[in-house]
Amino acid sequence: MEDLIRSYKDGNVILFVGAGVSKNLGLPTWSELINKIAEELGYDPDIYSTFGESLALAEYYRIKKGTIGPLRSWMDTNWHSSAVDLPSSEIHKSIANAKFPIIYTTNYDRWIERSLELYDKKFTKIASVSDIPQIKNGITQVIKFHGDFDNDESIVLDESSYYERLEFESPLDIKLRADVLGKSVLFIGYSLADVNLRFLFYKLAKLWKSNKCGGTQPKSYVFTHRPNPVQEAILEQWGIKMITSHEDDPQKALIDFLYKFK
Repeated sequence: MEDLIRSYKDGNVILFVGAGVSKNLGLPTWSELINKIAEELGYDPDIYSTFGESLALAEYYRIKKGTIGPLRSWMDTNWHSSAVDLPSSEIHKSIANAKFPIIYTTNYDRWIERSLELYDKKFTKIASVSDIPQIKNGITQVIKFHGDFDNDESIVLDESSYYERLEFESPLDIKLRADVLGKSVLFIGYSLADVNLRFLFYKLAKLWKSNKCGGTQPKSYVFTHRPNPVQEAILEQWGIKMITSHEDDPQKALIDFLYKFK
C-alpha cells in the first residue's frame, strides 16, 4: 500500500473504474437491461434469459432492431435518473477530489464526469480517437473505454463489439498501451470473476513482457473487499497486487480505501 500511495503522490497511478463504483447510485443492473431487451423483442424475460449469455442476447437485439439506438436511449435515461443523489456518493466525491491524472472507465454512465463537474474539477472526456487532440497537460483525462452514450458506435455492449474489444487494437487500446508503460494502474469497482477485466490484466502483463525498452514493470493494483488467496497468486504472476479490506460492506470498504488518496 505504501508503494501505491508513493506512486500516486508522484502522479504515476492511472485509475480504472468499473461498475461497482456506480452501484451505490442505484443504477439499473445488467439483468434489468436484459429484461428490457426481452420486453422490447416480445419475449418473457425469464425465458429470454435462458437463450444465451448477456452479450449474445444484446447482439440479438441489434440484429432484430438494426441498431442499439433505442436501447441506448433507454439506458441513458434510466442510468441518469433525476432520482440519483450524486452529492451523497462518498465514492464519487473521493474520486473527484483525488489527483489521478488519468481515469479509465468501462462504465457507460456519465457520473464520473458529473462528479468532476460537481466538485469544480477540470477534465477532458475521451470516447473516441477524435477526442485525443483535446488532451491538455495538467487536466484530468476521463477515457470511456467501453464507449459513451453520446455515440452509439462507441458502445461495447453486444457480442460483436465485445470481440472487437478483445482484439485490443482500437485507438483507445493504443492510447492505453502508451499510458500504462510508465505508470501503475489501480482497478476499483470490478469483480475478479469479470473475464473482461482478467483479459485486460493478461494483456497488460504481456505488454510489459514484450516491451523492448527495458526497465522494471510498475506494480499495478486491484482493490477488492474480500481476501482470495487463489486470485491473489494468479494476479501476482501478472504483476497485479491485490489489496483487500476487513470491512464486510463492499461500498464502505471502497469508501475507506479511497479516503487514502488525498
